[in-house]
Amino acid sequence: MKEHIVYKVQPGSIAKELEIEPGDALLSVNGHGIEDVFDYHYYTNEEFLTVVIRKGNGEEWELEIEKGYEEDLGIEFENGLMDDYKSCRNKCIFCFIDQMPKGMRDTLYFKDDDSRLSFLQGNYVTLTNMSERDIERVIAYKLGPINISIQSMDPKLRCKMLNNRFAGEALAKIDRLYGAGIPMNGQIVLCKGVNDGKKLEESVRSVMAYMPVMESVSVVPVGLSKYREGLYPLEPFSKEDACEVLELIHRYQNICFQKTGLHFIHASDEWYLLAGQELPEEGRYDGYLQLENGVGMLRLLRTEFAEAMADAASSQKICRPGAVTIATGVLAAPTLKGLAEEFQSVFPEKEIQVAPIANDFFGRQITVSGLLTGRDLVAQLKGKELGGRLLLPCNLLRSGEEVLLDDMSLSQLENALQVRIDIVKSSGQDLVSCLMR
Repeated sequence: MKEHIVYKVQPGSIAKELEIEPGDALLSVNGHGIEDVFDYHYYTNEEFLTVVIRKGNGEEWELEIEKGYEEDLGIEFENGLMDDYKSCRNKCIFCFIDQMPKGMRDTLYFKDDDSRLSFLQGNYVTLTNMSERDIERVIAYKLGPINISIQSMDPKLRCKMLNNRFAGEALAKIDRLYGAGIPMNGQIVLCKGVNDGKKLEESVRSVMAYMPVMESVSVVPVGLSKYREGLYPLEPFSKEDACEVLELIHRYQNICFQKTGLHFIHASDEWYLLAGQELPEEGRYDGYLQLENGVGMLRLLRTEFAEAMADAASSQKICRPGAVTIATGVLAAPTLKGLAEEFQSVFPEKEIQVAPIANDFFGRQITVSGLLTGRDLVAQLKGKELGGRLLLPCNLLRSGEEVLLDDMSLSQLENALQVRIDIVKSSGQDLVSCLMR
């Protein structure tokens, strides 16, 4: 029977009351061995549990627990999946990991394609790694939503894009999930001359058949770094290309909305900025189902910022005078400049400059802030008058740590630039709050 070592016990939790401790091993729940996090959450959801724990001294405790349905026990394990991570078997023509330089930390080169991370962290999976047992458990446990990297609904083209001869067959798993009513979201990474144009339209029409079980599909442009030697030749999209993509998406949004009341197919923010078009109004995002894919992030930021500004003005909050700099990627810089001007029109005592940071590390075709490095920030900001503080978006940092993509720490960055750094969470309210200070 597989055992799982307890890493941490939450204060005030059921596990803490039962004297479960780090280092203890979970052996079973209600007589069931626990294969992984899927099993653990499914079996511990019940109101009456019999949990077997082996203590550090070798004693086995059988604990009877009465709790609320879906109430968490408060246990964290050494491995979040409670199993080995499944690495990606594909060799996608658009994979960004293959476009990274050598010498970065090892974790950045791991390609995950684990369906369990789709439910836990919102990752998108290709389905090529999912076994029949995986599908059966998703259906039996009624898990959802599952996020699927579709790329193309043409089996042959999908095989080509994923460099996996089974990638076309994996599309049949969408039928299984649809038949079982498992909620899904889809993603199409668009590659110029490969799956765009008529191929994109065919894919959109095909996935529409899965509405409303498939709740949304995003279309995002491929990210191209400067490290593509020996890889499949891909070209960046032009302004004209972006306009064509948006025309197609808007046309099918209208069709979907008439059928289901949802717009279903969404373009990421990059398309609108590249096309020079205004972002859609908030209602067209269907509740922001695809934020992690950059769909509606800038619109939501504007909405939240306006609400926070209205609150600050009506409550007559005091803004501390001084000068600050906001550093961000080239993509979001125009939006943030507009928000800075709005802020200064209400609070003129605050001087704000927005510094767009070009991505020299990966190449200037990469414009998102989440892929900026400490060395680019230093190279482009050192010696400049930054004011009393430098504001950076939280997506620059490794999750849960104060370290940037190239392993430069925030303290090292502060020392290099000789300025205090404040991290801004991904909300308009937090941006206003940081500017007020």
